[in-house]
Amino acid sequence: MRIQLLSDLHLESEDFEPQPQPGAELLVLAGDIDSSWHGYARFAGWPVPVLAVAGNHEFDGRDFDEAAAALRLHCARLGIRLLERESVELEDDQGRRVRFHGTARWCDFDALGPARRARALRAGAYFQRVMAARRGGLPFDAAAVRAEALVCGDWLASVLATPGATPCAATVVITHFAPSLRSADPRYGASPSTASFCNADDGLLPLADLWLHGHLHCRHDYRALHPAGAPRSSTRIVSQARGLAGKEESAGYDASKLIEV
Repeated sequence: MRIQLLSDLHLESEDFEPQPQPGAELLVLAGDIDSSWHGYARFAGWPVPVLAVAGNHEFDGRDFDEAAAALRLHCARLGIRLLERESVELEDDQGRRVRFHGTARWCDFDALGPARRARALRAGAYFQRVMAARRGGLPFDAAAVRAEALVCGDWLASVLATPGATPCAATVVITHFAPSLRSADPRYGASPSTASFCNADDGLLPLADLWLHGHLHCRHDYRALHPAGAPRSSTRIVSQARGLAGKEESAGYDASKLIEV
């Protein structure tokens, strides 16, 4: 299956017109498409199926639970299938079935290890103040993000460890937050704030053939190699985030890239 991956388009402020790519069989939106949600309308009537996970900015200034329900409805009306702790199987042009597991997989602030969690939570407090989301009348702060992240992580670990009812040719995970520090933005390295962007889900990588993510405003395409006896010898991790043109993050961005699984 040939997949077009878009994320971190920030259409609420960026001047970018996404286009379907010839040969693509599926479009994946890996979050932070448009904090106003208006930009999602650009994907209505897309020539191939569209799968999406929410990014953190889709919740800016909103109640978390109300926004989650409303964004799902908004996407459904546009013909976009939003995944949050959900799985779907699709058939490619060759009749192969591919299983997709999708969740925002919020950060649990343990990417640098539990001993550095307190510092990571303090660094994450800044991003949550900027996000200005709420949940149940309370700020959706770093502690609330961690609580949601643990739910996402438990679901992902469980579903990846559970065989599907029917055999599939490949398993793909879609998250907004990155699964490994190997996806850290090289501009900042492994600083406490990096734990607001990456998780330490390296132990789950052998259970997937391909892991697609966004959130970091840089591109990655690498393989994690696994030891003998693992379910897979390697897993491909790809981020195709565009980022902000004003910060020169979109320099070299190739929106035509297709990812095969």
